[in-house]
Order: sequence, then structure tokens, then C-alpha cells
Amino acid sequence: MLLEVRDLQVEFRTRDGVAKAVNGVNYGVDAGETLAVLGESGSGKSVTAQAVMGILDIPPGKITGGEILFQGKDLLKLKEEERRKVRGAEMAMIFQDALSSLNPVLSVGDQLGEMFVVHRGMSKKDARTKAVELMERVRIPAARERVKDYPHQFSGGMRQRIMIAMALALEPALIIADEPTTALDVTVQAQVMNLLAELQREYNMGLILITHDLGVVADVADKIAVMYAGRIVESAPVHDIYKAPAHPYTKGLLESIPRLDQKGGELYAIKGLPPNLMNIPPGCAFNPRCPMAQDVCRTDEPPLHEVDENRRSACHFWRECLNG
Repeated sequence: MLLEVRDLQVEFRTRDGVAKAVNGVNYGVDAGETLAVLGESGSGKSVTAQAVMGILDIPPGKITGGEILFQGKDLLKLKEEERRKVRGAEMAMIFQDALSSLNPVLSVGDQLGEMFVVHRGMSKKDARTKAVELMERVRIPAARERVKDYPHQFSGGMRQRIMIAMALALEPALIIADEPTTALDVTVQAQVMNLLAELQREYNMGLILITHDLGVVADVADKIAVMYAGRIVESAPVHDIYKAPAHPYTKGLLESIPRLDQKGGELYAIKGLPPNLMNIPPGCAFNPRCPMAQDVCRTDEPPLHEVDENRRSACHFWRECLNG
């Protein structure tokens, strides 16, 4: 296993109280495999990724338990200097807002080249050559001329390609893409996702794709982990989830996707709001919004039941959900 997250727990300590952002998350991804992590805003997807990358704001954030095993090493036990060597060189992250993630006062060539200067000891001239090669690799037109341009001179889709190029620069074993298509129109979204999938196959990288949109991952993911209130509530191969979800929350996410064969109807939406992480409801955290909730759901937190060899569901009534 390339990356294995075991029982990860993260909380944020604020003036108003303690927010339990991640509550015992377990997932893994292997080389050449794509794991999609799904859930609404506030479900813990990005916080988990930040903990894996070692870029969590501490304080107020604090990792209170668990392990993050990368190529067999527990990253949480490494010193910061050792962790910095892993970050960028062995694992990299693509952020959702490329414009705010790129430095506005440096050309894209300088930002891409910096990776090679810092990690590979290259001269600035050789690093600039590498930057052009990377820009061509992610299909930015006229890369040799545009390498001197600044981030604001590129479109949203082109900036996202630059972020992908930056993540790929040192050919890491793992890439985490945090909602990389959020600010893009549908056509550009498809282009960026196809590019990511193509590069992943070429480099045999592990890819963790964080998103709230099940429609985005249908063609690219191998398996899916659905998060709610800081927990994994369902994990399964992608085709199993689309065929028959085993958790009411996953079912609600699927039903909220617009469909061409259902014109004129009202788009389904999950009722209510995600819970306050400082005051997570007892029992199943989804129970106040769940159409299947019964008394046991309000008192007993469901474990991750084994649906089959490669599938888990944290629902007391997962069988009924599968059959419904």
C-alpha cells in the first residue's frame, strides 16, 4: 500500500470550543490507483488531506491520534525537516483555487523552476528549461513564450494546468487533488480531469481526488470513500457505489446529481444541514437528516459494517439501503 491512513483524528481548539473535524478516518491508496473522497463542505475531506501532507495549521489544529503510513513510514513520527523532504518530492498537492495558490509577483516559470532548484540543485537556466517542458506536458500552448508570464495572465483552466505541472515536477508517487475543478466550467473540468487521469497512468501515481461532486469522479476513480461529520460512512469500488449505495447519505448525494432522463422535475436535495462539529449528534451523525433513521440511530453510533470483501458502510440499516 502506497498510503494508508489509520484511525486519524484531528480537532480544532477555538474560543468557542473543540471542533472534532476528523474522527477515526481509515483509507488507503496504492500506486496507479485513484481514490475519490466525497462529502459536503465541512465533512473533513480537506483537513484529512492537509494532515497527510503535513500542512495543517497547528494551532488551532491538532492531530490527536492515528497513523499516516507512506511507503511504510509513519509520517507523523518524522521530524519537520524530514517531512519537508517528502512533501513535493514524494507527494504533492493540487489546490482548488489556483489563483490564490500561485504567487502573483513571480512568473510561472520561476515558480515551476523553484522545485528543481531547491530539490534537485539545478541552475536557474536548467530549471527554466524544465519549466517549459512541464508546461508543454500539460498542454499549455506556446509554453516557451508564456513561461515568463504571471498567473493573472492565464485563464482559470490554464492556471489549473500550471498547478498540475507544479505537482508533477518531481514525479511524486502520490498526488492529492483538492477539488481541482471547482472554479472551472464543465468543458474545462472534463479537460482537466482527463489530463490528470492520463498523467496518472503515465507516471503510475497514486491519486487522491477530493470532491463533493459524484458526477466528476464516475470515469476516473477506482474506489470511493464517502465522508460525513469527520467519518468515513461508506467505502467501496466506484461501480458498486453507483449501482447500489449502502448508506442513505451516499444515496442522497447520488440522487442530487442532475440527470438527462428526468427533465422538468425538481432536483433532489438532502434536507437539513451538516452538523456543527463542536456538537455532533449522538448515535449516527447523519440521523437528523436521514429518511431511514430509527431510535437506534439516535443512540448508537454505527460501526463500519463489512458489506462484502471490499465494501464497508456505517449504517445500522445498510441492507435495507442496498435493497431500497
